Amino acid sequence: MTTLDREQTPTPAEVTAGAPGRPLPLRAAVPLAVVAGLAMLAAFPPYGLWPLAPVGVALLAAAVHRRRLRAGAGLGFLAGVALFAPMLEWTNLHTGYLPWLLLSLLQAGYLALLGAATAWVSPLADRWRAAWPVLTGLLWVGQEALRDRTPFGGFPWGRLAFSQDGSPLLPLAALGGAPLVTFAVALLGGLLLTVAWRPWRDRRQARAWRPVAATVAALLAVTAAGLLVPTGVRGAGDEVTVAIVQGNVPRLGLDFNAQRQAVLNNHVDATLTLAGQVAAGAQRRPDLVVWPENSSDIDPLRNPDAGARISQAADAIGAPILVGAVLLGPGAGQVRNAGLLWRPGTGPDLDQLYTKRHPVPFAEYVPLRDIARRVSAEVDRVRSDFVPGTTPGVLRTGPAVLGDVICFEVAYDGIVRDTVVGGAQLLVVQTNNATFDAAEARQQLAMVRLRAVEHGRAALMASTVGVSGFVTPDGRVSGATGFNTAEVVVRQMRLGDGRTPATTVGVWPEVALSALAVAALLGAAGLRRRRA
Repeated sequence: MTTLDREQTPTPAEVTAGAPGRPLPLRAAVPLAVVAGLAMLAAFPPYGLWPLAPVGVALLAAAVHRRRLRAGAGLGFLAGVALFAPMLEWTNLHTGYLPWLLLSLLQAGYLALLGAATAWVSPLADRWRAAWPVLTGLLWVGQEALRDRTPFGGFPWGRLAFSQDGSPLLPLAALGGAPLVTFAVALLGGLLLTVAWRPWRDRRQARAWRPVAATVAALLAVTAAGLLVPTGVRGAGDEVTVAIVQGNVPRLGLDFNAQRQAVLNNHVDATLTLAGQVAAGAQRRPDLVVWPENSSDIDPLRNPDAGARISQAADAIGAPILVGAVLLGPGAGQVRNAGLLWRPGTGPDLDQLYTKRHPVPFAEYVPLRDIARRVSAEVDRVRSDFVPGTTPGVLRTGPAVLGDVICFEVAYDGIVRDTVVGGAQLLVVQTNNATFDAAEARQQLAMVRLRAVEHGRAALMASTVGVSGFVTPDGRVSGATGFNTAEVVVRQMRLGDGRTPATTVGVWPEVALSALAVAALLGAAGLRRRRA
């Protein structure tokens, strides 16, 4: 008999207190946890089967219900591995298996905590069946709040909210951001479980037609709420014409950086081609051109040839270019990942420069390098640590005020919100997917869709290799490019200057829901003490 098998048989006092029955048999719970992770995985791009997200939540909650903490943690970990290992497979394409394995196991550890917490609150769910869906939603929000911030600033990839880019729940982002969408998804999962669960010992409690009716009504109400939330540009203003230049790279992988002159030339040449089309009347002249992250890994402020090439492109197109550049300094051995505005005629506008605020640990900088080197010498691929910026990416181009975030920053609630609060009329995500694959790019585009709805802003994602595209404030995508191709897409975008409820309240919905999750854990502790 394993640790997972050794579950306590409830006493008559416990049955009276509202904790009847046993957990699911282990032979059912283990595959159920694995299927839960796979169901949640299928909800995310590139699969996009978003209804499976609440199904996965329900399966995991069923697997861990009434179990001891260690058992709940073990089952949560299994679900986490099934979810994150295939989802994050793109991290091993060019760096080997160790980073992928460590990251996947770390993220699965948070689902282990969730599994333990869900098992811990089982007495509450048994005593007040109607509270089960709410408990499920609160614990998921609390788990994501922790995972989004720890360690080294967290890794929010794979939040339930990011699986709902095509769901009727997406409009809820305008009310409470990603945490509210996650709560709604997990709440639906809890509702499904409430309908399906039957006590294993006390069949008299199977008279559940009233809870079933109430649960189905609540399920329909939550879905309808998402459909009724208004979305669109807040305080709609002028339209601007924006061009995304996806120049592509000579070859995918980490050595794209070795071809940095070719990458810069690709983006310059694509912009010059667009300028020729404008001159011929075949294309509308853009008010703004956006190049992706790493479009100039040669510092154009220090390399005259690189600066001259970018000036050539800006002068030809007659519009400012937002360049994704790697800039040297400020100190020796330091670099910055930046969005730099380059104006026609005058060149770089150093007053409109955004430095990435959240460099990726172990990819753009190496924390605890001496210790990390003992685990893998691969950390020395990062020769220079990227220095984080200190101010939000609010860039005033003239035609529009941009809210610039770079690559993975789109996953962090506060970094995107700071640009909108700072006056951004249009959200821009500069990214480089040359070291990943199309699945990663589509997962990132799903985040852009949520951010557009959350803040009532038109948005775009510009990638070196794809997927690039434009997103309307209600989350629709247009002009999406292929992967590993060179493309230029031009669209008109409407500027916004108002605020959604989510922009106004900021982090407070997540704080409130997380606080309630903590209260639920404390309440379960009190109930357990009374039973003891």
